[in-house]
Amino acid sequence: MAKSTHFETLAVRTQTARTAQKEHSTPLFLTSSFMFDDAEDMRALFADEKEGNIYSRFTNPNNSELVEKMNLLEGTETGLTTATGMAAVFTTFAALLNTGDHLLSCRSIFGSTHSVITKLLPKWHISHSYVDINKPETWQAAVKKETKLLYVETPSNPGIDIIDLEWLGKFSKKNNLILIVDNCFATPYLQQPVKYGADIIIHSATKYLDGQGRVMGGTINGCKKFVDPIKLFARHTGPSLSPFNAWIISKSLETLAVRMDKHSENALKLAKWLEKNKEVELVKYPFLPSHPQYAIAKKQMSAGGGIVTFIVKGGVERGRKFMDALKMCSISANLGDTRTIVTHPASSTHAKLTEAERLEAGILPGLVRISVGLEHIDDIITDVEQALKTSK
Repeated sequence: MAKSTHFETLAVRTQTARTAQKEHSTPLFLTSSFMFDDAEDMRALFADEKEGNIYSRFTNPNNSELVEKMNLLEGTETGLTTATGMAAVFTTFAALLNTGDHLLSCRSIFGSTHSVITKLLPKWHISHSYVDINKPETWQAAVKKETKLLYVETPSNPGIDIIDLEWLGKFSKKNNLILIVDNCFATPYLQQPVKYGADIIIHSATKYLDGQGRVMGGTINGCKKFVDPIKLFARHTGPSLSPFNAWIISKSLETLAVRMDKHSENALKLAKWLEKNKEVELVKYPFLPSHPQYAIAKKQMSAGGGIVTFIVKGGVERGRKFMDALKMCSISANLGDTRTIVTHPASSTHAKLTEAERLEAGILPGLVRISVGLEHIDDIITDVEQALKTSK
């Protein structure tokens, strides 16, 4: 077959070399270590003079397949897998930052990433500054001579804020910053930050890449200049992804395109319905014309993704009653599942932030996040509608 450039074909047909057993689907390589042809083969592999498998802490065919597939889908040179999305975030920071460095980050980020930046990195005298994703004109003043990395989520979690990746790429290049983009909410099917100058792409593979709430994982992909030092750090510190989890996630990528199409279709329909509901104060979804960065989202995303946020009238107490009244939708802290999941960020995923920090990040007390699943849209809307009525 001629080499394809189509996303769907790359996701389905990229796999490890077929073994002597002539299997059709990639087998599981559940082994801690690998054999060498002879002493010289072993020496050459450990000296990085040739490629091959040594030890599953850092090399395994299942993990290599996932890395190769993500490189093709994101348009990157190289990459690695990690045990979780947060392992990907911390490993990247720890490998690239040194004592005295400064990190610039958008304010609206995942709660655990916030904890890494504000509580763990300062132990090594690594400082940070937060910038408002909605006020890019203020970012230049936050750059210091010690600033080394720029970290963003777009769309952000849970605020669904959008940053202009084209502008961001130029800003990073102008200031000689390593640009790291968490592409978890969009996935490479809807958005490819490398096209706009991103150096490193991070995913919590637990979310849409797996897509069915089964396993945890993380991926780091980007240019060799910056990813190779991360590989070295990971090789010796061991934030390793299980080969079984890598196999699951790689197989899941085969259906990523069709899943994201349906997630996006359902989410847009739900967002439009919520906008018309009198019990809802505010709805945010990238492909709603009412979204503040709608034009930017349309420019850099092929669809709006599966996450909708809204504020129900009545504040935090009404929001809790709404969640308690749900009959079909799941109450969980995860997202990106086939099943619709409802979360109250202020009391769960972002509870470690102070109230002031949550407000600065746009996380209002009554904010509800819905990860719109693949159920029939009529059933999703019916459940949300009855919960809104019951919680009045």
